[in-house]
Amino acid sequence: MSTSATLLLLADSRFPTGAHAHSAGIEASHAHGDVCGVADLVEFLDGRLLTTAPVEAAFAAAATTSAPDLHELDHQLAIRTPSPRLRAVSRTLGRQLVRPAERAWPSSNYAALRAVHPDGPMQPVALGVVAGAAGLTPFDAALCSLHHLVGAATSAAIRLLGLDPFDVHAIAARLGPRLDALASVAAQQAASLQPEDLPATNSMLADILAEHHATWEVRLFAS
Repeated sequence: MSTSATLLLLADSRFPTGAHAHSAGIEASHAHGDVCGVADLVEFLDGRLLTTAPVEAAFAAAATTSAPDLHELDHQLAIRTPSPRLRAVSRTLGRQLVRPAERAWPSSNYAALRAVHPDGPMQPVALGVVAGAAGLTPFDAALCSLHHLVGAATSAAIRLLGLDPFDVHAIAARLGPRLDALASVAAQQAASLQPEDLPATNSMLADILAEHHATWEVRLFAS
């Protein structure tokens, strides 16, 4: 399989990682009154692409190389994630990603990945290791991370708000060049910076809403 086809497979929402059960914060933001239409979705995505998304992309890119310090990468990403709920969600998604990836792209690196934390690796770190096992580049891993965010948010917005899928996917299409540019920056950062020097931007509102969302008795998405 070519690397292009491999990237498509890893980026496909049908790859069984459990991500379909998560909204990337859309459900909590909708309940807060921040995401109620197409224009709000554009602003939501813009905010994430300025804050948390570049962080996750850089860590995914850094974990792709042949001999990263996975424990340190995982630790540094965890301390950049103030919300205990979001850390737990990320580790759940990391565990769920590794399970199918081990069959699709066997690698001796998975043992080290599983050992970074009892609850599993942070999802971007897991994604980077999986991408490396699949023969993908740091740029590919970063791009896949960014694509997952946009895909999760847009699909959740369609389900929650009943938005026109054509309008929503047009938003995702217009973001393509921006995701490419962000992935290129993330790959450069991964190549030149130590884990502690990777990006550390976050969204405090997203952290607060995630903690609030976790208390709901009834919700459509796990996060």
